[in-house]
Amino acid sequence: MPTRKSAPAAPVAPAYPLIVVLHLGWDWVWQRPQHLLTRLARRHPVLCVMDPWIHPVDHPPLLNIEPREAGVTLAWPVFSQEHADAAGGVYQLVGKLIDARIKKEKLADPAYWLYTPLAEPVLAGHEDALVVFDAMDELSAFRFAPPELKSREEALMRRADLVFTGGQSLYEARLGRNPHVYCFPSGVEQAHFAQAFDPATVVPSALADLPHPRIGYYGVIDERLDIDLLRQVAALRPAYQWVMVGPTAKVDPADLPQAANIHYLGKQEYADLPSFLKGLDVCMMPFALNESTRFISPTKTLEYMAAHKPTVSTPIRDVVGPYSHIVRIADTPAAFVAAVDAMLAESAAERSARHAAETAVLAQYEWDTIAAQMLELMDAAYLARPQRG
Repeated sequence: MPTRKSAPAAPVAPAYPLIVVLHLGWDWVWQRPQHLLTRLARRHPVLCVMDPWIHPVDHPPLLNIEPREAGVTLAWPVFSQEHADAAGGVYQLVGKLIDARIKKEKLADPAYWLYTPLAEPVLAGHEDALVVFDAMDELSAFRFAPPELKSREEALMRRADLVFTGGQSLYEARLGRNPHVYCFPSGVEQAHFAQAFDPATVVPSALADLPHPRIGYYGVIDERLDIDLLRQVAALRPAYQWVMVGPTAKVDPADLPQAANIHYLGKQEYADLPSFLKGLDVCMMPFALNESTRFISPTKTLEYMAAHKPTVSTPIRDVVGPYSHIVRIADTPAAFVAAVDAMLAESAAERSARHAAETAVLAQYEWDTIAAQMLELMDAAYLARPQRG
């Protein structure tokens, strides 16, 4: 596990409210924020403020509130651009809506947890609040990133009491920019994905009807994937079925490669992913090597391991570093299909050794453990803030 500072022993802080600003859809793909926030909500009431919806016509600013998983309340800001401009900006207005909600609900001394640096303006007027920045992605490297994102991140890095990062590369990129940076690579729910080798788990018909071997990926299909690699490996192994499970984002579906042996099965629920994994012979991570993938630490690496699925990946740094003794790494289409061939031909002894290595890695990365370690750091920082304890 990547090195991070050990959490100091600290008394338990009160169950302070947690105001989270999230740039991802709660119901889109179940990933790091949902895993962490649902666990933190076991003790802290969580108000999760989603990306604002800029209404096309004049619309009074409001927060649409919806209770969700126990302890988590979702809030969708809605307003017109005219109201945002009058408030000084989109997140300046979001901050005013949050402040009104805090006052209405009498949320005493809340802490703030930000996933997007764009939301840094919501901290105005809360100089004594605990602030956590969970950097799960290098958002400035993504397609269509707003130009102000970098300057907002610099401000947030100066302001944050704690900075958590979703991988070693993100950690190294933030060292020296804040005195309290901690590396927390994304984790896994082992028991959930272990259902992939449960005899009672049924492979969905959309996958079960395909011939073997089936080589599969699940996750968002966006600019981080090497679409040309997918096209070439499908051509190199026409008898293999190349399966893509997940929604598309920031790419035109019409631009995706089409072939008789490439199958797009669309977005699937988190609860159903083990059944799809069960039906795959090899899992893959065909990521492009570009600015948008320079800092990624794919959560699915551990999820594939928890299902004990042989995996092939392009040379993503945060996969190569900790997992190259388990995951086969390939940097060209020819090398990729050769690695898939090798995984399909894995001997019983090789499979047993891989399973043992996977089990050793997985023991370090349970989401419950990660959330507890984060919470210990938060409690210590919360109690150390002025007028606390």
